[in-house]
Amino acid sequence: MKRILNTCLLFTFLIGYLEWGKGSHLFIFQGEAEVFSKALKEPLSVLHPFILIPFFGQLMLLFSIFQKSPSRFLSLAGLACLGLLMIFLFFIGVSVPNIKIWGSTIPFIITGFFVLRYNWKREVVD
Repeated sequence: MKRILNTCLLFTFLIGYLEWGKGSHLFIFQGEAEVFSKALKEPLSVLHPFILIPFFGQLMLLFSIFQKSPSRFLSLAGLACLGLLMIFLFFIGVSVPNIKIWGSTIPFIITGFFVLRYNWKREVVD
């Protein structure tokens, strides 16, 4: 079950929507493709907390998916790293108001709630 939840966290994170200025918008998976291509040319240009923290969160979740017994620590740490950006986007979308931005964060927030609930139950049982 934890593998399914962690996979859902990764996918729901990637559908986060960003919009700025006039006509500038992209999904997180599109932004990641741009960041990876830019990182190959100029590695120092991608050293920003809003790039590195979610990237490490994705790595933690990806690693936990392929573990024999998925680590609760990696699941929660990955959720926290990805959640920083998604909660930030949620508040931006609500304050602007832009339904596309905050609406794209809702699946992640719901999945994050289920991850927390599942890990809470596992902690009490263990």
